[in-house]
Amino acid sequence: MVEKLIDASRDVVHQRGAEVTQDRWIGSSAPYIASGRGDAWGNEAAKRGHKGSQRILGAGTTTAPHAVATALDLAFDSPVVIRQRLVLLDGQPIEYAQSYWPADIATGTALAQQGKIRGGAVTLLANLGYTPGTVDEDIQTRPPTKEEAEALNLASTSEWVLTLTRTITAPDGRPYEVSVMVSPGRIGRHHYSMKVD
Repeated sequence: MVEKLIDASRDVVHQRGAEVTQDRWIGSSAPYIASGRGDAWGNEAAKRGHKGSQRILGAGTTTAPHAVATALDLAFDSPVVIRQRLVLLDGQPIEYAQSYWPADIATGTALAQQGKIRGGAVTLLANLGYTPGTVDEDIQTRPPTKEEAEALNLASTSEWVLTLTRTITAPDGRPYEVSVMVSPGRIGRHHYSMKVD
């Protein structure tokens, strides 16, 4: 369950992935991992009176970074499809996101192409037979890379970033997606809640 506090000198920032709470803002990541929801970020921002959008920065095949290969249970030199996006709130960048899929799943699909995906990536993956069985998220802070600092318009690389890494595994146990979402550290805190049956 994810939400980002929308800071950027406003009152809210929404991050996708973990639940983040502020007095006026509680959210869930369910729309971001469920198929058939369309533009979950645009819809969520609109409910709060804002405009949420995304800009596709790049898409194609690359060699899996070490951490991604490990998370996807691939050999370290394996090809993966990468999709890079800049998430915007009212035209301002609030998240730099990179998603990775094994090449045998995503090559030749819209995931590997520059344009927007009709129905969204989650719906495309569901149509290919990939739906979430488990979702693992890891949160950390660190200095930004030069690319991240530029994409997020950070004043300097001394402003740390908050990263949320999400790994989605199919019910059969195969990990099929890793997404790394990077936001300015000033976004705030993450709060997770869990319902106990």
